Amino acid sequence: SAVERAAFWARCDAITLHCPLTDATRGLIDDAALAAMRPGALLINAARGPIVDRAALEAALASGRLGGAGLDVFWDEPWDPTDPLWRHPRVVTLPHVAGSTTEAFDRIAAIVADNVARVRRGEPLQHRVD
Repeated sequence: SAVERAAFWARCDAITLHCPLTDATRGLIDDAALAAMRPGALLINAARGPIVDRAALEAALASGRLGGAGLDVFWDEPWDPTDPLWRHPRVVTLPHVAGSTTEAFDRIAAIVADNVARVRRGEPLQHRVD
């Protein structure tokens, strides 16, 4: 519930997002979520851009409520390099590469291989998101 989420946000010094973009997660980090976070908290989004309400993020940064943000994903990709968030002093941006490691690619390959075997056996897939 919104009350439970607000209580959760209030206990966190940093929030990291690693979830799929679904109807339930779109706009999950909005004005209310950012207002509930501890002053100076950090927000890291390595999931999908629209999980964070951009206007709410910009307002929280401008007011100083949010200590900073790390963004590996954006609302529109590829992201416009003239966007002011690229140069914001309390925002670190990456060009959607946080998961581009040998270990990540090996894990993805293993999951794909396992899911192919699961399909052949008529079993449910791992990590399915509808």
